[in-house]
Amino acid sequence: MQVKKNDQVVVIAGNDRGKSGKILKTFPESNRIVVEGINFIKRHTRGTQTNPQGGIVEREGTLDASNVMVICSSCGEGVRTRSTELVGSDEKTRHVRACVRCGEMLGGEQ
Repeated sequence: MQVKKNDQVVVIAGNDRGKSGKILKTFPESNRIVVEGINFIKRHTRGTQTNPQGGIVEREGTLDASNVMVICSSCGEGVRTRSTELVGSDEKTRHVRACVRCGEMLGGEQ
C-alpha cells in the first residue's frame, strides 16, 4: 500500500472524485481504506441497551486504495509516491516515501 493512516488524500475515481480527506483506517490485506467524510453508507442497526432506538446510521465505507492519491504539502495536489533510501548520521539506511514531482518526503517523515 502506498498510503498510511493520517495521510491527506484526494479521491481520483468513483462518485466522490475530487473530494479530499484524512485516512482513518487501513486494511492492507484487502487493499482498502476508510477516508474521513468520503463514501458514506447507510447501516441499519438493531436497538441495544446503549442505543435503544436503533435505526439507520450513516458512516464512512471503505474505498480501494488505488482510487486515492496522497496530497503533497509542497505541491498542494495529489501526487504519485516513490520509495527512497535515506542514510542517517549513524550510517543506517531507511526507506521513506517521497513525492515524484518535487522529491519532498511525505507523511512527516524526516
